[in-house]
Amino acid sequence: MAEQTSPAKIMDSGFSNWKASMLPDLTGKRYVITGGNSGIGFDAARLLGNAGADIVLACRSRQKAESAANALRQEVTGEVDVIALDLSDLSSVRSAAEELRSRYAKIDALINNAGLMQTPKLKTADGFEMQLGTNHLGHFLWTGLLIDLVDAAEGRVVTLSSIAHLNGSIDFDDLMGEKNYSPSRAYLQSKGANLMFALDLDRRLQAAGKKAISIGCHPGYSNTNLQNTGPTGLFAILYKITNPLFAQSSTDGALPAVLAAAGHEAKRGGYYGPQKFGETRGPVGDARVAPYILDQKVARRLWDDSERLVGFRWDLG
Repeated sequence: MAEQTSPAKIMDSGFSNWKASMLPDLTGKRYVITGGNSGIGFDAARLLGNAGADIVLACRSRQKAESAANALRQEVTGEVDVIALDLSDLSSVRSAAEELRSRYAKIDALINNAGLMQTPKLKTADGFEMQLGTNHLGHFLWTGLLIDLVDAAEGRVVTLSSIAHLNGSIDFDDLMGEKNYSPSRAYLQSKGANLMFALDLDRRLQAAGKKAISIGCHPGYSNTNLQNTGPTGLFAILYKITNPLFAQSSTDGALPAVLAAAGHEAKRGGYYGPQKFGETRGPVGDARVAPYILDQKVARRLWDDSERLVGFRWDLG
């Protein structure tokens, strides 16, 4: 097979317009969603819940999570639970995972949705660059601590990336942006790390003979709080103009995550997103992957560095 030199779809899953109406009955299945109190996460919870699923909202603000849970309970048929989780603090990640393990013996899907975008130069509680630390490293540890519960359900890990990854790279010489920080470059790197993790995890699960699978997805350009809470200056002004004009709804943006978490049509190791206007919006199908994401040598180094940074060694048996 020729080496991929430009962004391309990595598989043909056999569909190009997946809809939430295609979901099976999810009664008795449990989906854990990080950042599920608003935007993509909340709408994914609502769509899954409307199909009968039980939902766990894992959010930084317990108050906002409880408010979102109460709103969901007015509409969905399944149970809605709440876990306090701050992905920018590894001690919170560990305690939240322990709390989740004490409540449930299996998880049908971990949906790694929460994230930050284009923040000023900030550090996590553990000293990591904020966007890589929250978007990738927090989810890397969270998933590692809970992967056996996903495997027990023969379930899925779903990690949200972004079309932004197409312009990114993994800079091992300046992973934390200490030498030359750029809000946009840090975001692109974190989203590339998300997708690289999603695909590498599936290879590792398959090699270990596990029943759990891993799938990546992205929401296109969706109108959510992501553009309002991170960017500052000109970016903040720009998004106030472009969001109403060009962004699709968060409900439409949630469809790739819902497909990846529960759709029969989704394939292990797949990557899904909108199909129109440069994958910013439109019908949902296979999405394009940048060539650097498929470099398994880079993926192994990112995995090893991530284990070292979070102080956790994965055990897939």
